[in-house]
Amino acid sequence: MSTANPQRGYILGLSAYIIWGLFPLYFKAIAEVPALEIVVHRAVWSAIFGALLLLVWKHPGWFRELRENPRQFAVLGFSGLLIASNWMVYVWAVNHGRMLEASLGYYINPLINVLLGLVILGERLRRLQWIAVGLAAVGVLQQLWQVGSIPWVSLVLALTFGFYGLIRKQAPVKALPGLVVETWILLPLAIAWIALNPNAVSSHAEFWSTSEAFWLIVAGPITLVPLVCFNAAARHLPYTTLGFLQYLAPTLVLLQAIFLFGETFDSSKLLAFICIWAGLVIYSIDAWITIRRSKIR
Repeated sequence: MSTANPQRGYILGLSAYIIWGLFPLYFKAIAEVPALEIVVHRAVWSAIFGALLLLVWKHPGWFRELRENPRQFAVLGFSGLLIASNWMVYVWAVNHGRMLEASLGYYINPLINVLLGLVILGERLRRLQWIAVGLAAVGVLQQLWQVGSIPWVSLVLALTFGFYGLIRKQAPVKALPGLVVETWILLPLAIAWIALNPNAVSSHAEFWSTSEAFWLIVAGPITLVPLVCFNAAARHLPYTTLGFLQYLAPTLVLLQAIFLFGETFDSSKLLAFICIWAGLVIYSIDAWITIRRSKIR
């Protein structure tokens, strides 16, 4: 990467993960709007803002490639439903006092990615990766045993984002055009939902003179800006470095849950987090050893 600028990469990468980590503050600002309605507007305004962004940040030939491969529209439609499901569960969790579970879900996500590589892509796990995945499983099972219920918020967030990443990894579509197509595929569903729900909060004219209306509109740039930062950072930093930075977002969510919103972080949750953190440390050590070996060769 002769044109790589690590300093710029760190700034962009940190910007992306800090914005993602501060998302709970945004969703708390519109807590009066139901989670599904927030997701509907997020799809609408992301589609509009994404289209405008494509006019400025051009990706020559992206639509022709999609048109020549119509199967990709179905793939992006499915990935769009996955990311919309992820958005809805995350918004619901933030506005219903389940931020710790949301944070845990995004800590589990890298380990879910490893497991999906094993099951779906036929990749082989190294010994340390098996240990990392095993520790994550222990953390989930501990919650199941201690609390008596499956931490479904954490698992749904980790699985939906894991499968979303897997699909986008295999779909030969760049990040921004892909996200724009996903949101435009969701747009008819979003408009239909708004039309068929006259009692929705945003269906009342007086709503659009409130601060919540402003926050709904900026859902578009808030969704797309960190993604653009992330993909720009990926051009300037090794992917392993971005892998370490990704833990910043769930850590910020965890700190907000405890210190700003007063969620209980008891010994049961602490033990589950310790298992996940230990797995992430082992996972990161394995990634570092693998990179070192590849450089030596």
